[in-house]
Formats: sequence, structure tokens, C-alpha cells
Amino acid sequence: MPVSFPPALALSLDLLRCPTCRTRGLRPDRGALRCPAGHTFDIARHGYAGLLTGARATSGDDAAMAQARDRFLSTGTYAPIRRAVARLAADSAPEQATVVDVGCGTGYYLAGVLDQLPGARGLGMDTSVSALRSAARAHERAAAVAWDVFRPFPLAGGVADVVLDVFAPRNPVEFHRVLRPTGRLIVVRPTGRHLVELRGRMSAMVTIDPAKERRLHRAMGPYFEAAVTEQVQYTAPLTRQDALDLVGMTPSARHVSRADLNDAGPLPDHVTVSVLATAYRPR
Repeated sequence: MPVSFPPALALSLDLLRCPTCRTRGLRPDRGALRCPAGHTFDIARHGYAGLLTGARATSGDDAAMAQARDRFLSTGTYAPIRRAVARLAADSAPEQATVVDVGCGTGYYLAGVLDQLPGARGLGMDTSVSALRSAARAHERAAAVAWDVFRPFPLAGGVADVVLDVFAPRNPVEFHRVLRPTGRLIVVRPTGRHLVELRGRMSAMVTIDPAKERRLHRAMGPYFEAAVTEQVQYTAPLTRQDALDLVGMTPSARHVSRADLNDAGPLPDHVTVSVLATAYRPR
């Protein structure tokens, strides 16, 4: 195996299957991954594997969003959420767990779980090349691959002990397929109070659908049952740069213009963080 081959990706090769022919056995081959049938997928110099085929997904973070996310998460403002995710993961995961983070972004939450589980390995999937550059180096045991949550995952069935879905789109069918029967799915989503001070200043920010919880439980119901739900809610101080990054790292970045930011006047110096974190068990 070439020295330049990402060590964390080597740890996760047995999880993967070819996204083109669905066979297992992807192996390193001169800076790429190749399946037994000859389909080849590049490994970026930043360390992630590009498994996406066909039309490129358009929903991932662009470079500015990924940079804003890196800056904001580095402040520790969302550390209580990260700790809650790690705690829920560790409550049921075996010592040698396999953790899959769907819509992993920069790998912040996956790294937190792996810190809590010293014997575990992780695999993050995201559509954003910009975010994957950070995810591929977020933790020494975390690999990263480019993939679209809405497509069948390039993973074998029943390989994951934990699947993370933190502020990310969901695919319950695939979550269920890749989880072991004893595994856990951890879903984190905002409540109506989340970032209420910012949303009150900027009408162009994406609102939180009051029916979000009903839709979530309706989607999960056929495949999962909730084992435990925790609410994480607190008030956090904000600098102006923090506030700009917090808007800039979310889907609201596509709707809030520079004029909106200027028209908002002074930005709040604190914000309410309010999320629900649920651990689901497969049915």
C-alpha cells in the first residue's frame, strides 16, 4: 500500500462497496480506489475518496460555508452538542465500534465521538468537497468520502454500530440497511428556539418548520423506534464574527445577502442554542 494512502481510509476499506457495480473489495491503486470490476475512484490529495458518480450533488457547503463552519466550531460554542452526541454514541457502542457520519461536514461531531471511543473507527460522508478537506483530517481514525445522502450508500449492509445525522438530511432506508441490529442512529435537529435572536434580526434566514418533529417521526417510524431523547439548550455569547459565521455556515447563507446583514443593524451579542438529540434503535 503506498505511503501516501490515507491511513484512516485504509481502516475503513472493508466497509465500502463500489458505487457503480455494488461489489465489495475496493483497493488502493496508484492514488485511487479500484473495485474488482475495474471501476476507479480518485483519492484527493487532501485525503478523502471521491465516490460520487454521475450528476454532481448541489446541496453541499461551498468553500465560504465550510470556512465559516470551521471558524465557528473552533470557538467551542457547539461543544455541548458535540458532548451530547458522543455520550449517546458511547452509551451503546462496543469498544471496537464502527461509526458512520452522514452529512459529516467538517468532521467535528465524528471526531468528538471517536475521542469518546478510543477503539472505534469512523467514516464521514458528505457532498461538499470543501468540507471533506477538513473532515479527512478531523481525526486520525476518521476517513472521509464524497457521497450524496439521498443515494444508496456505498457501504455494505449491517456494518455500522453507530450512524450519526447531525443537522443533516436523512435517508431512513439506508440508515436502517447499514446499521447492525444492535446499532444506534443518532439524529440531532434544531428546535423552534434555536438561534431565535439571529432569526429575529434577519427575516431572510431559513425558518424552522413547526411540523419538523412530526415529519421526522413519521419518516423514522417504519424503521426505527426512539430509545432516548435529550434536549440541549443554553445561551451562548457571540462576537460579531461568530454571528456572521453562524449565519454563513447554515443553509441561510444562500438566502441572506450582504445587504441583509447590513440592514440588520447591530447583531446580537448572545444566542440561544436549542437542539434535540435522539438515539434510535432499529426495528
